[in-house]
Amino acid sequence: MKKFAQSLLDLWSQLGLNQRVSLIVAAVAVIGGMIAVVLWSRRPDYQLLYARLGDKDSSAVISYLQSQNIPHQISAGGGTVSVPAERVHKLRMDLAAKGLPSGEGVGFEIFDKGQFGLSDFVQRTNYLRALQGELARTISQLSGVRAARVMIVQPENRLLLTDNGIKPTASVFVDMGGGRLEVDQVNAIRHLVANAVQGLGPDQVAVVDNRGRVLSEDLKQDPTLGTASSQMRYKQQVEDYLSKKVETMLAQVIGPGNAVVRVSADIETEATTISAEVYDPEGQVVRSQTSTEDVNTSSETRSGGGAVGVSANVPEKAATTEGAANRPVSNSEQNRKNRTTTYEINRTLTNTTRNPGTIKNVTAAVLVAQRQPVAPAAATPPAEGAPAPQAVPQPRTAEELATLRAVVVNALGLKPEPGQPLDTIVTLTEVPFAAEPVSEQLQAIHAENKWQGWIEAGSRWSAVGGAALVLLIFLRMLSRQKPEPVPVEVLQMPPEMAARSLQNGSAVTPEMLNELIKQKPVNIGTALRDWVGTPAASKNN
Repeated sequence: MKKFAQSLLDLWSQLGLNQRVSLIVAAVAVIGGMIAVVLWSRRPDYQLLYARLGDKDSSAVISYLQSQNIPHQISAGGGTVSVPAERVHKLRMDLAAKGLPSGEGVGFEIFDKGQFGLSDFVQRTNYLRALQGELARTISQLSGVRAARVMIVQPENRLLLTDNGIKPTASVFVDMGGGRLEVDQVNAIRHLVANAVQGLGPDQVAVVDNRGRVLSEDLKQDPTLGTASSQMRYKQQVEDYLSKKVETMLAQVIGPGNAVVRVSADIETEATTISAEVYDPEGQVVRSQTSTEDVNTSSETRSGGGAVGVSANVPEKAATTEGAANRPVSNSEQNRKNRTTTYEINRTLTNTTRNPGTIKNVTAAVLVAQRQPVAPAAATPPAEGAPAPQAVPQPRTAEELATLRAVVVNALGLKPEPGQPLDTIVTLTEVPFAAEPVSEQLQAIHAENKWQGWIEAGSRWSAVGGAALVLLIFLRMLSRQKPEPVPVEVLQMPPEMAARSLQNGSAVTPEMLNELIKQKPVNIGTALRDWVGTPAASKNN
């Protein structure tokens, strides 16, 4: 090390002024580059805080960051703000508490300033704009939504309504970047907009993403299950609900992940109407009753006088009249009563309408994992070098499997027919599950994290190592380079000094040095070095 330092000192003493200045400048440049690389490698990792901000939101966010002395970067004309990665989530929560960013569009602040002289049409238009802006701001706060726009169409208010079937509709455009919204999020957007507009239903809200996909088409309610997509969606919902119901119950008994349940449901997809009319003769009642009474009276009398008139004086008829007058006369009187009773038979009229969606039949298939194997307890410890005892799985008994099957049947609400075995409804089988390579996954994750750490450290110090390598190469090349002698410029001396020099030979006198210093002070150092470094001068010393 001392020899290396001495060689550097010797090399430094042999360099000229220009070479020394160049070396100092190069060394300063290399050291400055190394410092810059180190500072660049240790700078914070900036991540996106907000993008596509409006001018108002951007100025408010930047003002807050400056007031908190938080380092930040601005790009895209002020619309994109980046902050250190470890502070992104906290800053978003802090800014959300302050209502930042407020989002694009105009909200209900449009009514903060009083405006006189506006027509009713302008007022309704402003209200619609404010409502659309507020809904867009709210939707933009959902996870995965970068921006949103809401368009609402309301029927025009008219004095005479020509069509009562016109209803309001709405369209929602969401920008998700490269992500995708879940079904629950799309349904939440539909109900959010529908509940904010009077008379608007969720089925009248269309949700479209930035890729041109209609996200709300499959979520429309179909009460009659008329389409195939509605039938499949309803069937999947029923089966998923029943499967999850049984799995969560079994997870509490045999452990999570040790049971797989699949349910198949037979859904009624046709609407039927049944009308039934039933008569009950035992339940008759009196509806009406009619009574009729007839009275007849009979009597007999005998007349003693003859006939009066012309006929009585006629000879032929006189005898007849006399005989008739002696006959008896009878009168009759009868009493008759009639009663009519009408009975009403009990009648039951039933109209039954069955909508589609009724579960006709349910079957289930359940796979249960075997118990965890338990190593047998050895009476004596194994000998040195002997293999360890193997773990032995413990299968469940038939009674235990039957109990689990009965539990599943009751959980699904199944009612088997008398004499029907339960295994025809619920198939429950105990099988060994494929063991997940948890340890291998952990090792792979650990190795990946380790390599990632080495890569990050290498990326930080690679620049420093490169700069150090460049400096060593430069010093190595500089050590191999030998300085060229710099000739002393021949100066014109006065005649007196030149004559004196001729008398003394070629020796350098103090007067000559003073004259050289006065005429050319730049080369005096080189002249002295050459004079001191000559072999003759060394011998004289």
